[in-house]
Amino acid sequence: MTTKLLFARDDAGFNAYAPYFSTDKYTATLAATTDTTLTVPSNFPNWVAYFSVEAGKNVWLALNATAAVPAGATFASSTSELIPNVSQYQIGRNVKAGDVLHFFSQTGTANVSVAFYAITQ
Repeated sequence: MTTKLLFARDDAGFNAYAPYFSTDKYTATLAATTDTTLTVPSNFPNWVAYFSVEAGKNVWLALNATAAVPAGATFASSTSELIPNVSQYQIGRNVKAGDVLHFFSQTGTANVSVAFYAITQ
């Protein structure tokens, strides 16, 4: 059963910013320089996706477009963003059912996990 986005409460009843474990989790070991995709589940229309990347690896993420690394030393428009690769940090993004997430490892193989939480409001 899908986990809805709901944060635990602390002893005083305030939001603890700690989601429960997701039941919609995906993991992969990305091959170097290969665009790898993951489609957002379709049993709810809106989701939050939390991404984690193996420490020390550069993984780029794009939504509904091929992920790519920067093209040079000057700033240019891009469809991709770098996922922080610190083991204690996750990045969350709002996504919709059927969206396709694209991952690209710049630094050899990289372990990646994605946990989805349904948004029901």
